[in-house]
Amino acid sequence: MNAAIRFLVGSLRRGPQAPDLNRLFDDGQTYGERLADRVAAIGGSWRFIIGFSLFLVLWALLNTLVLARHAFDPFPFIFLNLMLSMLAALQAPIIMMSQNRQAAKDRLEARLDYETNLRSEAQIASLHDKIDLLLAMAGEREDAAGAAG
Repeated sequence: MNAAIRFLVGSLRRGPQAPDLNRLFDDGQTYGERLADRVAAIGGSWRFIIGFSLFLVLWALLNTLVLARHAFDPFPFIFLNLMLSMLAALQAPIIMMSQNRQAAKDRLEARLDYETNLRSEAQIASLHDKIDLLLAMAGEREDAAGAAG
């Protein structure tokens, strides 16, 4: 019986391994794509949100209280508004590029999962056939042993 189990399990071990999704996807990325992913990761973090909020508060305090008479950007902070608009105009498309790549990665992962499921289904069907054959062979031996006895 152990030989039969080793035979069945051995055929499963010889099957091709599923490709590493991250390696497949990351190998094809350009420097700009990796940079866009990094910008999106930083821009979508709490560290960035808190740090940028502190920067805005400091900007407002500096221009209203500290440099009240000689402020370089007095209230309503038109220069700050211009800078924030330019930052948003640059950051939004970069984050969208990163999201598009993540969606492509998700599609690739779904396709690889589907292929893995197909291979698993074929291997399970093969195992069913082998078990049916073993059961049939065991039944023939019992029949032959019963007829001889």
